[in-house]
Amino acid sequence: MLESVRTRIRSLRRRLRRLERRELDAFSRWLEHTGNLLHLSVLVFVPLLLAAVTWLANVTAAVSFLLFPPLASGTYTLFADPEGRYSTPTKFVGGMTAGACCGWLALALADTAGLTGPGVSASGAALAILFTGIATWVLDLEEPTAFSTALLVLVSGNAQLAYVLGIVVSSSFVAAAFVVWRDRFYERRARYLYQTTNGDDHVLVSMDDDWDGDGDAAPVVHFAAELASAHDAGKIVLFDTVDDGDEIATSEPGPAARRLESFAADLAAEYGVPCEVVVAAGERSSGQVLRTAREHNCDLIVTPYAERDGGGLSPFIVGLFDSEIDVIAFRAANGRRRWRHAMVAVRGAGDTARAMVDFAKRVSGSWQPTSVCTCIDRESERRGAENTVADLVDAFDGRFETHVVTEPVESYLERVSPQYDVVFVGSSTDRSAASRFVSPPTFERLSDLEADVAIVHRGRHR
Repeated sequence: MLESVRTRIRSLRRRLRRLERRELDAFSRWLEHTGNLLHLSVLVFVPLLLAAVTWLANVTAAVSFLLFPPLASGTYTLFADPEGRYSTPTKFVGGMTAGACCGWLALALADTAGLTGPGVSASGAALAILFTGIATWVLDLEEPTAFSTALLVLVSGNAQLAYVLGIVVSSSFVAAAFVVWRDRFYERRARYLYQTTNGDDHVLVSMDDDWDGDGDAAPVVHFAAELASAHDAGKIVLFDTVDDGDEIATSEPGPAARRLESFAADLAAEYGVPCEVVVAAGERSSGQVLRTAREHNCDLIVTPYAERDGGGLSPFIVGLFDSEIDVIAFRAANGRRRWRHAMVAVRGAGDTARAMVDFAKRVSGSWQPTSVCTCIDRESERRGAENTVADLVDAFDGRFETHVVTEPVESYLERVSPQYDVVFVGSSTDRSAASRFVSPPTFERLSDLEADVAIVHRGRHR
């Protein structure tokens, strides 16, 4: 009885740990979207920074509470759009300070000319807006908060100097915090948040049944080796199967295994990564490959592309895609073993798109720009598509060229594929069945490309 209770408790703990991992993984994937990251940053940093400035206002007379409206607005602008026109420390601090100084000057001129009366000076307000408009135009500073500080200084009483000093101190504090957040985290979010940049370095290669050491599977293996060698912790696992009869007939691994081990040794020497060999008895299946990948701690599977009779993915590929492990189905065009020019075709800036960009950079190296394209139906979609692609590539270091094209993706890729060695496309497993029925996956419409095609599936952790 006691042992049964303990077993149930252990089972419950395992379920809770799996649930916790799923929730953490779901949150991590949600956070990978730049828009979600920015919204969360606004919710976290804007209140904290305003709280810090409030504390400063309570302990010193140098900070007036009148600066909070423009400061809150400007802080939101910084964190909500860190790549925007106004999101630089110079524009932020300079705009707020210029506005306060212009308002102070306008009020002084109005007093000198005897144009002030009871209440807020109308002439002072007009001059403040005029001077601020000229100053921000000439200096190319942030305009919205500048006008706010220019007007608020008019109601600061005899504390105009303290107000201006408070603007300088508080805006500089916020700008410094923003620079640290942007340079140390936001610009490096690919390293901290995107799972493929930190993982997908233990690569299992599922060999073709008819592999002969130098045939169709060779480009697939070299492609996987390029991916693994891009990470210091990279490792390759070559997986193959032999018939039960061959295994029984020999007391040793057999000719196929020995040939694979010799190839693995050459591969390890060429790419400088460990290369293991696993040979199993029986017919190759997706379940067998996935089980081997889990046993050898592999987080990426690379396999030759295969179709079933009549078209569509083979059951083997479908089985691999229906898993928690990342998969690349690789279709070789002409047997190349080096990929220097890569094209990534994306629909958005989600985790699959980021994985494809990361893989493209890993196989092509840093000395060649990585091309990223998205295709649109009409010109009215161009600006949104350009922003999407910019958000996608901005998280990565290196050189990029981006293309937004008003053309069907299959015709565009067919037209430009001779310029590239490999084209990356998504597997569309993140789309609903109805969506895939209405618009078939891109890779199903890419049958005659001159470049190699890498179809990328992002696993869903369970």
